[in-house]
Amino acid sequence: MKEKLKIDRLIVVEGKYDKIKLDSIIDATIITTDGFGIFKNKEKQAFLRRAAEAKGIITATDSDGAGLVIRNFLSGIIPKDRIAHVLIPPTVGKERRKISPSKEGTLGVEGIDADILRRLFLPFAESGKSRDDGGENTKKLTTARLYADGLIGADGSAERRVALAKALALPTNLSTSALIDAVNILGGEDIYAAALKSTDERK
Repeated sequence: MKEKLKIDRLIVVEGKYDKIKLDSIIDATIITTDGFGIFKNKEKQAFLRRAAEAKGIITATDSDGAGLVIRNFLSGIIPKDRIAHVLIPPTVGKERRKISPSKEGTLGVEGIDADILRRLFLPFAESGKSRDDGGENTKKLTTARLYADGLIGADGSAERRVALAKALALPTNLSTSALIDAVNILGGEDIYAAALKSTDERK
């Protein structure tokens, strides 16, 4: 059995089954938003702000529309430098415990393969380098670069951003700024250039 990843930051997921899944591979404090319940739960919001200030938090919400709404809400109540996001790759499927798939037909955190989750969380482990600093030598992706490459402000730019997100196994519903942040977390311009080349070659 693989050793659990030890992570100091607070991890926030949507539901109890997501928490159970992460508990099996991560040694960390994990709390749930109870789905959209976080929107009205002022006490939990206050707790998350305090926890973020003290140690930082990591969100791991589903890749569907509901997950995006929750992730955006948390980003709105917590300072940007105190929150990081593990972006779950959109994966078609249905959790075993469910009778039917989700509205968008993709797996939630609870249904994602444990090895994939370990890879996503590994940079946050105590022995690893935090994903949000990107490494000292990583060249950051910028809005200007996206503009120059026709992914902003050009005909078909939205479709190209979606293709880029798919090539990087990122949610396709990310805003432009969130996409840039995600790319920089994953490896900056190097990984961006490789993914962009692969999407252009498929045309």
